[in-house]
Amino acid sequence: MQTIKNTLAENVHGAHGLAKPEHQFSLDDCPDLSEKVAVITGGSEGIGYGAAHTLLKHNLAKLFIIGVSQEVFDGAKQDISEKISPEAAEKITFIQCDLADWPAVTKAAKKITDSTDRLDILINNSGRGVMTFQLTEYGVDRHMAISHFGHVILTNHLLPLLKRTSEKGHTVRIANQASNLHQGAPSGIKFESIDELNTDYGPNGQYGRSKLAVMLWTRWLNKHLSKEYPKIIVNCTHPGFVETKMSVADIHEPYPVMGYANSVLLNPLKKDQWEGCVSILYAGVAADKGGQYICPPAIPEPGSSQSQDEALGEQLMKLTEQVIKEKMPPGAVDEELSTKFY
Repeated sequence: MQTIKNTLAENVHGAHGLAKPEHQFSLDDCPDLSEKVAVITGGSEGIGYGAAHTLLKHNLAKLFIIGVSQEVFDGAKQDISEKISPEAAEKITFIQCDLADWPAVTKAAKKITDSTDRLDILINNSGRGVMTFQLTEYGVDRHMAISHFGHVILTNHLLPLLKRTSEKGHTVRIANQASNLHQGAPSGIKFESIDELNTDYGPNGQYGRSKLAVMLWTRWLNKHLSKEYPKIIVNCTHPGFVETKMSVADIHEPYPVMGYANSVLLNPLKKDQWEGCVSILYAGVAADKGGQYICPPAIPEPGSSQSQDEALGEQLMKLTEQVIKEKMPPGAVDEELSTKFY
């Protein structure tokens, strides 16, 4: 019976209360964040904005938002100013960057490291939704280029700052956005070659594989960091069935007709951005154990057998290093930071 309750709590609007007491967490449970600094990718809208708004409401000292649209950010900043305070809005620095543009990601990381002497919270939230196969201009599947590679490169360039923050006695948390749709990744995924990465598995398969990669990398990174840096906690999360641009608009790109079932008929079941950000916010401000897959509100789940395969995670990161070395323009990045992953 509790399994059914958990499934509803994790995925459906208004059902968080069905989780066990020890797995409850709400936005009001966010602690005071005075003096703390955070980075959120995709923090101007949807789930990312829900997290950004909540962090600032609880006195976050400084927030860096990485996103694609200046216009969307301007709207988010105005909303923060009106609903929290003008002072809260001025705590935000916007860095315009497409995570599929890896050299731009390294520049974004440098802007952050040049602007702060600490980083307590890194929320890697951006991703490409359930959409058709597309290659980047440098020849990598766009789902993987954004959801996995872009965040790996960003995190690697921020790791020296994250490590220094933890060495000063502060708990540092990295929260990566995954999804229960990782279970839709093709069973034969091996992460053995660039040709495999660029195989078209269809919209659901592409999305599922990218989220599987997020989960494997999360567990791999936490394992390698935890021995030397026990105060850095790395987790990944599932947001639930959430009403976002991905589920309302982008879904029509792969499914022009069938997408209406998702964007319209199922809307009453969807969580809003406030419910949708609860699990990643918990991972970003409250989780005390790393290497977990956390579902709403704060339920640790095992994930698929693929997502628990340590050998597959090692192979993913071996391929990740190979692809970054091959595809990054010469001199575009600090190679040590781009390929030293922990």
